[in-house]
Amino acid sequence: MKYYSLIILFFLLPALTVSGQNTAQRHNITIAIHGGAGNITAENMTPQKEKAYHAALNKALEAGYAVLKNGGSSMDAVKAAIQYMEESPLFNAGKGAVFTNERKNELDASVMDGKDLRAGAVAGVSRIKSPVEAAIAVMQQSPHVLMAGKGAEQFAEEKGLEMVDPSYFYTKERMEELDRVLQDKTTESEIKKSPKSGTRTDNSLIFTNEGEKFGTVGCVALDADGNLAAGTSTGGMTNKRFGRIGDSPIIGAGTYANNTTCAVSATGHGEYFIRSVVAYDISALMEYKGLSIHEAADEVVMRKLPQKGGAGGVIALDAQGNIAMPFNTQGMYRGYIKGNGERETLIYK
Repeated sequence: MKYYSLIILFFLLPALTVSGQNTAQRHNITIAIHGGAGNITAENMTPQKEKAYHAALNKALEAGYAVLKNGGSSMDAVKAAIQYMEESPLFNAGKGAVFTNERKNELDASVMDGKDLRAGAVAGVSRIKSPVEAAIAVMQQSPHVLMAGKGAEQFAEEKGLEMVDPSYFYTKERMEELDRVLQDKTTESEIKKSPKSGTRTDNSLIFTNEGEKFGTVGCVALDADGNLAAGTSTGGMTNKRFGRIGDSPIIGAGTYANNTTCAVSATGHGEYFIRSVVAYDISALMEYKGLSIHEAADEVVMRKLPQKGGAGGVIALDAQGNIAMPFNTQGMYRGYIKGNGERETLIYK
């Protein structure tokens, strides 16, 4: 009897070990998202809007986490979470995108797969319903990394992605936001014409309105196979001109993922994030200096960026499921769900 028991145990042990490993590994599945950073304070927020943001963040997290829980890839989880936010008028991406100076919506997005460092991005598009889906298509179905404007739209259409009339992205709130900015600019110009106006400098890209809010959305995820992925999607800055492109579609600036280090999605004043190569810098600090995800993210966002005048934040995730979400502004829409069930959505510091 003892002999047969040993034989059964011999055959069962590998299965039990594999099962145990899978269970432990699945506990590491993690997803984190952001919905923009900036001058976001409780004083500027109504209880109703605060509740709406928490609800939207939770639904986006649940969309992505459901993919991970069912054994899906980190890239599919990133896509699911970001697409939910692209379809919500609360965020500056997709349906809620801000307007340019010409009263148009110009959208950018990028993704990166930490397993093989493949990446894809689109910039300055106005007819692709889901820019993040287009970025994934560029990564998976082309030899390129970044496509822009009408070329990117033609590619997306040929690949069967859903196209929409530009009016799909219109929201009354965003148009009113542009009108306020233009009015502020008119007032600013009048002040500058006055002999008493001093030496104020005009800036056609950034204005303090609805708080200096950078409403880019992003997601980072870790799947059961230990693969990291990151994605970012945005409508850019209100009143942007001249085809301006920020950091969101720039790999290494607004988005980066590498299984050996981390996955990062950024939100903030894109020019500074591009010049500082923020997302890659966090990865490099981990790879070359051995910093933890928290140390590396804090070093870049809380020390290096402010020294250059850059405002914003990141969500970052390492291969062990550790999350860092630093920001040097007054608030950042953010949240996460871990494999052990721990979850949270936050807005303020």
